[in-house]
Amino acid sequence: MSDTRHLPPSALDEWVRAASAEIGLDPDVSATATILDLARDVAHDVARPAAPVSAYLLGLAVGRAEDPDAALAEFSQRLVALAAQRRSEADG
Repeated sequence: MSDTRHLPPSALDEWVRAASAEIGLDPDVSATATILDLARDVAHDVARPAAPVSAYLLGLAVGRAEDPDAALAEFSQRLVALAAQRRSEADG
């Protein structure tokens, strides 16, 4: 049996705020849209299980960067491009 609940965007915002507070992060620095876009593209172009792993890797890389804002933009674009490249190669 599958639970296919569709939550309003406010539920996601509430979750991000609660989860951020729980682990000591400022919820205002969340990059929810960027992460969701990355997960969508990776899930589509690579494999669904690669989406959360890629988001985690992105978070690690951004957390280690000297300029997290610039790193978020650059690294997410690079991962999306890598996923597209993998898809292109697989399609032959």
